Amino acid sequence: MDEGGYVALSTVEQTTEELVLSFLADGGEDFTSGEALSGKLGLSRTAVWKCVASLRDKGYRIDAVPSRGYRLVEIPDRLTPLELQPLLNTHDLGRTVHYREELPSTNDFAFRLAQEGAFHGEVVITERQTQGRGRRGRNWISPPGLNLYFSAVLRPELPPQRAPELTLVAAVAVAETLREAGGDAGIKWPNDLQIGGRKVAGILTELSAEPEQVHFVILGVGVNLNAKKTDFPPEVAEVATSLAEARGQKVPRALFAAALFTRLEQWLDVHQREGFEPVRSAWRKLSITLGRDVLVKTERREFTGMAEDIDETGALLVRTREGTTERVIAGDVEQLRTQSPHQ
Repeated sequence: MDEGGYVALSTVEQTTEELVLSFLADGGEDFTSGEALSGKLGLSRTAVWKCVASLRDKGYRIDAVPSRGYRLVEIPDRLTPLELQPLLNTHDLGRTVHYREELPSTNDFAFRLAQEGAFHGEVVITERQTQGRGRRGRNWISPPGLNLYFSAVLRPELPPQRAPELTLVAAVAVAETLREAGGDAGIKWPNDLQIGGRKVAGILTELSAEPEQVHFVILGVGVNLNAKKTDFPPEVAEVATSLAEARGQKVPRALFAAALFTRLEQWLDVHQREGFEPVRSAWRKLSITLGRDVLVKTERREFTGMAEDIDETGALLVRTREGTTERVIAGDVEQLRTQSPHQ
């Protein structure tokens, strides 16, 4: 590990340990014999034992019983490639993980990697951000070792004007993953995820493009998984929550990250094949903004109205009290009451 905390395992070491972990994880609560591992990996029994010992040194709890073999009991709560790779079920997303214990911003680091030629699907992940960013220049509070902070390099075949659709693609993927994990999450336009009216996740997309061509998109995602109110400053604690608080039990972060990468890639593939309409339909079902009275604040003005729909570009359509329809491309949207009678 270098001074910046970057994990760099050799190819042989990483592949062997990942394969052992993958076989043990597939075994569930059953034991996997050392002979079976040796045969599958083409290693001696001694080499398998050394690999298991190395994994134990890294914090993995692995039972070993003579004549029965090995069983994975517990994985450390980290998000390095060693924890993530055996859990992944993706073709591109997360197959290359750049892990650092601490970064100013995963988006900034991923942006530099993309400029240097990083491939589609490469992911930057960290335990703590010191200068994490939300929308409109706000800070994203990132307590260490508790949540999920990552940025993905995407190279979509899209004109620049369609790039904002990817924010909604990500919102659908995050909302569905949170729901599968036990949190009743909904999407607040355009890029916040809430549980019980409190923010649990946010998305920040940044773009490098020419007028007719997208070079790359950096998709940044922060999800509060295991943070408690005391882990946030008072002003954030009033409006934030975590998945663990919502479901009443700790969240295995590596499992959640792998599930999210899988769901995100599935929706990116749908978007690439079929366009925005399937995403728009799913977004509507998960929205907690549509059908509600809202206060819209843009750089130019403020107004109130009913959030009726999103259009084919993802812009929010708000019917004002004067009866006109306003198309909101960017701004803050505040829900004025819990539920509208029109929904």
